[in-house]
Amino acid sequence: MMDHSMAGDEGALCAPVDDLGAVVASAFRLFARGVADRRSAFRTPTVATVGADGAPRVRTMVLRGFDAAARRLTLHTDRRGEKIGDIVRMPRVAVHVYDARAAIQIRLGATARLHVDDEVARAAWQRALPASLACYAVDPGPGRSVAAPPAAPVFSEAGFANFAVLAVNFDSLEWLWLHHGGHRRAKFAWTADGGCGASWLVA
Repeated sequence: MMDHSMAGDEGALCAPVDDLGAVVASAFRLFARGVADRRSAFRTPTVATVGADGAPRVRTMVLRGFDAAARRLTLHTDRRGEKIGDIVRMPRVAVHVYDARAAIQIRLGATARLHVDDEVARAAWQRALPASLACYAVDPGPGRSVAAPPAAPVFSEAGFANFAVLAVNFDSLEWLWLHHGGHRRAKFAWTADGGCGASWLVA
């Protein structure tokens, strides 16, 4: 069994955790690891939007990029999906990840921006493996009602018309570490000029 207090290889911290700077640095390492490591819990964050009916809509997505300096997550999505309309109406989104091995939960408050048929989308399309892009060629689009499950899609350049990059810039990060020696919780909030306020919270 892994000792959560010594989970440095997972981006977690050694106990006791008393340094807010170390906390946010460890959180950023976890997101960076999620891009590189398919087995990382941070590879598949949960992203929540607000639907037209005002209800939350939550789905698991694949993390494709992380820019610590810009505080930005990059994900790929189908422009025909319902989340696109959600984001157009309400760009504010929430992101949640729980890493059971490191016993760390992170929640982000963020603003999402869509890249469709632009340089960002084209560059992402060209970098991705064809196998991960085949789903964008499926017809009809995601969420549509069909009489039977459709055949497995195959890669086609025509799928680029349905491809979008979702850039999620976060301005708040809440971190929770579950530990037998005492849970720790902290919150970080960034201002428009890049300043950051940090504080401990009751877990």
